Amino acid sequence: MTAPVFAFTVTHTDPQSRARAGLLTTPHGTIETPAFCPVATQATVKALTPDDVRAIGVQMVLANTYHLYLRPGADLIARLGGLHRFMAWDRPIMTDSGGFQVFSLGFGIEHGVGKIASIFPAEEANDAAERVPARPSRSSSEGRLVRIDEDGVTFTSHIDGSSQRLTPETSIHAQELLGADCILAFDECTSPLNDEAYTRRALERTHRWALRCLEAKTRNDQALFGIVQGGHYQELREASARFIGGLPFWGLAVGGDLGRSKADMHRILDWVIPLLPAEKPRHLLGIGMPEDLADAVLRGIDTFDCAAPTRMARNGTLFTRSGRLNILNARYTADPGPVEEGCPCQTCTHFSRAYLRHLFKADELLAPRLATVHNLQFMADLMRDIRQAVIEGNLRALRAELLARFAGHR
Repeated sequence: MTAPVFAFTVTHTDPQSRARAGLLTTPHGTIETPAFCPVATQATVKALTPDDVRAIGVQMVLANTYHLYLRPGADLIARLGGLHRFMAWDRPIMTDSGGFQVFSLGFGIEHGVGKIASIFPAEEANDAAERVPARPSRSSSEGRLVRIDEDGVTFTSHIDGSSQRLTPETSIHAQELLGADCILAFDECTSPLNDEAYTRRALERTHRWALRCLEAKTRNDQALFGIVQGGHYQELREASARFIGGLPFWGLAVGGDLGRSKADMHRILDWVIPLLPAEKPRHLLGIGMPEDLADAVLRGIDTFDCAAPTRMARNGTLFTRSGRLNILNARYTADPGPVEEGCPCQTCTHFSRAYLRHLFKADELLAPRLATVHNLQFMADLMRDIRQAVIEGNLRALRAELLARFAGHR
């Protein structure tokens, strides 16, 4: 039987930047790029039904291999028809490899950081970051819950404390059982505080693991993405872009430590993107705040995933064309207006700010649902605006508007 065809076609380019619009075809539908993929960690976008997500216009979601590997298990999901049937989602799905969760359990805990070091506010000058030195080269074996060796990673389950093992081969096997359209190679994600020596060792290991992932892949109805690592070190990032970009991956992702500030992230993309094959789709892992999207698209990114828009919604922070809105603020206690005038989402067309604030204050389950619906509608509309701006050649103007709207909220 002929396998479903994957294709990526660039339909428009911006002559003043690396921005592009395109079509990414998968067995479960075609994605108009640039596109944002909400995170469905446990095979669900938290607080929403698949019908909610479809109605918003979401084109693809990203599920978490690490979490589904531990519970309920990739074997069980495969027996029940695969991830699409299991979660009743008939559109494209991407799964990560588990590499970022390994980082979170190790250096993420030890250093207290994420992909961009949260201890370095992006609006502060880089000299703030420079005052904090990189940490000495320590093996991830010294992380609290993980031990990394050449073959793979041994980690402690956050669910029951059991010892678990992930390798490039088991990660690919689990993702094949889950059955997502796009899957990611198993990699080692480093911290913004790792020094260059450790980052180099991790990069070399990631490159060896990339070759093993390609060898382990057996399904021809899934597209495997390689991941460019190298931290915030230019030589390492460029070496990784050349190596990963030269392998027969269907798509390419930029992951790992993206520096100590947003400016660092921009520099990393400027180093990496020119070295990647133009005909392959490019995904930026774990980045998706409104003010970051246009900047990354300008630098050549096609797709994104990020948990922040939905997590912030559950905490009462809503995105609007004027910036962020904290619905818990007392000023909205008797506000009869919608979260945002003109927004087509179910929340804004049916409910007031006063009602939504009441739900949050009363700890009602409807509150995170309504807030999440709005934030994902904002993200879907924003990506359509960004795509149209690429087509019309005015993305830089839209970027300037976004920066002005979200100034002071980074």
